Amino acid sequence: MRAEGWFRDPYALHTDRWFSDGRPTDLVRDGGEESRDPPPSVPYPEPLVEAETSEPSDGSDLRRADDEAAGGAYDPEEAAEAAMDSVAQPNNSVTWPGGRRR
Repeated sequence: MRAEGWFRDPYALHTDRWFSDGRPTDLVRDGGEESRDPPPSVPYPEPLVEAETSEPSDGSDLRRADDEAAGGAYDPEEAAEAAMDSVAQPNNSVTWPGGRRR
């Protein structure tokens, strides 16, 4: 049977790498966070080691996007304002989308 699922990254670039039909993919994870990083074009050392798995949660840590108690839905205008605030320096003005200055 060909490898399918999460395995320790044989290239040691990430914690785990997803394998599909025995081939490494660009789906990787580190510390539980998934991202993408193409595998090197060299053959990987064998044998593969299955990644440690954790028990699925009961869902109590999930929240709905429309749950007002959880902070409400994503607001792109609010996010842009927060991003601009994070780069604004005292005594410097920042031009906001739409020409607004702050």
